[in-house]
Amino acid sequence: MTVTVRFAPSPTGNIHIGNARTALINWIYARQNGGKFILRYDDTDKARSKQEYADGIARDLAWLGIKPDRVERQSERADAHEAATRKLKDAGLLYACYETADELDRQRKRFAMRGLPPVYNRAALRYSDEELARFEEEGRKPHWRFLLPNFETDPFETKRTEIHWDDLVRGPQTVDLASLSDPVLVREDGSWLYTLPSVVDDIDMGVTHIIRGDDHVTNTGVQIAIFEALGAKAPGFGHHNLLTTASGEGLSKRLGSLSLQALAEDHYEPMAVASLATLIGTSGAVEAVATMEELVSRFDIGSVTKSAAKFDVGELDKLNAKLVHELAYETVATRLGAAGAGGGEAFWLAVRGNLDKVEDAAFWWHRIESATPQIDAEDAEFIQSAAGLLPEEPWDETTWGVWTAAVKEATGRKGKGLFMPLRKALTGESHGPELAALLPLIGRERTLARLS
Repeated sequence: MTVTVRFAPSPTGNIHIGNARTALINWIYARQNGGKFILRYDDTDKARSKQEYADGIARDLAWLGIKPDRVERQSERADAHEAATRKLKDAGLLYACYETADELDRQRKRFAMRGLPPVYNRAALRYSDEELARFEEEGRKPHWRFLLPNFETDPFETKRTEIHWDDLVRGPQTVDLASLSDPVLVREDGSWLYTLPSVVDDIDMGVTHIIRGDDHVTNTGVQIAIFEALGAKAPGFGHHNLLTTASGEGLSKRLGSLSLQALAEDHYEPMAVASLATLIGTSGAVEAVATMEELVSRFDIGSVTKSAAKFDVGELDKLNAKLVHELAYETVATRLGAAGAGGGEAFWLAVRGNLDKVEDAAFWWHRIESATPQIDAEDAEFIQSAAGLLPEEPWDETTWGVWTAAVKEATGRKGKGLFMPLRKALTGESHGPELAALLPLIGRERTLARLS
């Protein structure tokens, strides 16, 4: 058996970091087991699904380093979904319901007033011919519910019916079908809700493991029942914990700041995002991992905890900076050029340890080319003395030490009183990269101009 997983986003908006977590865990699990990763667009909602969002999902996954082994679209599989619908109807497992949303809401409220759970009472199974005729006359269109197998012979006499599975993340799980309403699988307009197309496609595509957020645990009991009603063996399941914002708010597509597109546009390293999205909420350490191969070897699905994990952008900043500090010049050269930073490898090695993001290097390149000197009045005479002691070129990384040693001997200054005024005069900043590396890049002519 080839392990086969799927990531099935709806192309109705940009995917966010929580979606990325699901995609990453699925992709990693497939790679760890020599399996296949399917990107399957849940695009049956024709009104909201857009090609631009599907293209964006593919782009964002590629940015993370995820390359699907196969791409599918549920909208192209309507014949298979219709065949499954007919099969369930013919078996008496999909039945027509004519209640309106308002009627169902009133029913739930009546149950609540009586202290009863809001479980659908299967009233549609008792429609009389007169009622059906009235519905037809009123122009009502039915929605269709799946009859859960939670009874022996009389569907109005439910009994505890346990569905069990050994979850990849949560261990042994049990759902009682008697505690649930028969799920609606087909809307009044004939379109499908997510559940039935998903099960049909999982069967036809040979999906062996469904790994998703733990908000779907209860749904799993229902879906296993549908798998079996269609004559198929249910796949294995794993339900990972969800991500929230740092304030504990649930993630959604409306939170554009945590979309992968926004994070990419903010110049975060994809491996910083992938590392945090994958390793957060596990019992292991959350560290910046340099490659997807290393992330595959580091992640253990059994280490995922049950409680929700907070995605903190501050933590992402730290991981991002750590990766940037170790990037080789060859990997960033094109990005530096696009950001307007010159200086080649010598400049990159000089500044990378002070950067949070690669594109921040442009700030220091501009300081090298045209910094505005900051010279305090009490340091003016000292700066003039330092200018007079400036060595002749050529300069290298030893020049700073030679120059400051001469300035120290001539002026008696040392420590912060020696180095800080020179730094502020040369770069216009009170902190930054080592001046031993920056000084040759600034050059003697610009140095003299800033000390004057």
